[in-house]
Amino acid sequence: MVVAYPILTCDAAGKLEAALFGGDEAREWPAMQQAGRAVADAVLDDFKELGGFPRAGRVLVLAGKGHNGGDALLAAKRIVETYPEARIDLILVFGAKALRPLALRAWRDLAQAAPERVDWVRKPASQGYDLVLDGVFGFQFRPPLDARVAGLLTVVNALPIRLRAAVDLPSGGDEAGAFLADFTYATGVVKTPVLSLRNAGRLRYLDLGFWRHGDGAFASSPERVLVSGTLDPLRGLRPPHSDKRTYGHLFVVGGSRNYPGAVLMSVLAALRSGVGLVTAFVPESLVTTFAARAPEAMWVGWPETPGGGLALEGSHLLHERIARASALLVGPGLGREPETLVLAKDLVASVSVPLMLDADALQPDIVTAGHAPRILTPHAGELARIEGKTTADSVIVRKGPVTRIDHGGISYHSFFGGPVLARGGSGDVLAGLIGGLLAQTPADPLGAACRGVMWHGQAADALARSQGPVAVQTTQLLDHLAAVLRKAPA
Repeated sequence: MVVAYPILTCDAAGKLEAALFGGDEAREWPAMQQAGRAVADAVLDDFKELGGFPRAGRVLVLAGKGHNGGDALLAAKRIVETYPEARIDLILVFGAKALRPLALRAWRDLAQAAPERVDWVRKPASQGYDLVLDGVFGFQFRPPLDARVAGLLTVVNALPIRLRAAVDLPSGGDEAGAFLADFTYATGVVKTPVLSLRNAGRLRYLDLGFWRHGDGAFASSPERVLVSGTLDPLRGLRPPHSDKRTYGHLFVVGGSRNYPGAVLMSVLAALRSGVGLVTAFVPESLVTTFAARAPEAMWVGWPETPGGGLALEGSHLLHERIARASALLVGPGLGREPETLVLAKDLVASVSVPLMLDADALQPDIVTAGHAPRILTPHAGELARIEGKTTADSVIVRKGPVTRIDHGGISYHSFFGGPVLARGGSGDVLAGLIGGLLAQTPADPLGAACRGVMWHGQAADALARSQGPVAVQTTQLLDHLAAVLRKAPA
């Protein structure tokens, strides 16, 4: 079972909040305080990609009249309490008199927390800010965007700002003049519009505990968001009476003289996945080098085509060993030589162990061959090649800014990762990681895919926060996998 929470339409989200709080401000206020703290903590975490929030950082808060405004105000309070030299410029977009009771209470809390460091202003400072917190409109916004508010947001969008954060949804949605966010922080519930808004930036889900105590009637949504508990099966102690065979045996088929690095990265990732054994079938000319780089794997040299790919004549090497495998990964660095693709199709058609198909193995006639359960990991170009041509029971990992795992009519969204993954090899690392997890749980391809995607994404977040998103190498992801699993639960 995959731990994931429903993503709701705005109307359904409103009904859930009504069921949880019943309009009782005494129950809503603690949730708003929790949301404000969660937004601030998440913003400060994401600021680590920029080297951390400045000690004397300048913050602009755009507060509307309702709950989103209250969340933004309480997030600002948390920031000035954490950074005693930070300063806040506050714009109450509709004026103080328009504030609803909880937003008014949040404003007073902020003013009392740091009266000498909070300035109530009518327009933003032209020199810009380190951070903007957008809390003008929430999910109850209905277009069109008011011309005065659009004018304000247009001015803010043009300012030099290091990080632009929207609470729940960027104000104005996709209207002209809407807020342009670098990050959008969905509090409590993810609303479906945020998935398609280009100006939402990168998405973060902040779990406020709604789904541990909420109405189960909303749990049937076909859209889900992956959460911390998704990785729980990988945490904790392993059974004391176990050995390497307890944790599966992954076979990897891939590599070519033209693309030698891809299969090596997949094997290195698989070795970090917790799998017990990895056997890699690669062109024989690569074995010596790869064995020196990753001696933990068993390397089997495969006869090569004149172009340096895997030749058909080597298929016996896999077939005589396949009974030892609990999962098979085909594709990283495979290349597109016709003979090699025929080989890949024949292998996929003939094995019964669960499959992980990646890269050049993502061809229409390969992904539909045979009857073994399978995970497919296409990026946008590969997806266009196989869209509508996959088997009904395939688990499809649609890689992108928000990676989506589709299976059985349900889509699981991962909000982890980001532009640090926009570099060669990140997909090869993901393939090896998922393949290793699949070998450990061959009866649960969906779980392996979801856990692999989330683990990979969280390691990418950790890498970007540690080293920044630019001057890094893809294989550095591997060094952050362990820390993700060892992080204390919230």
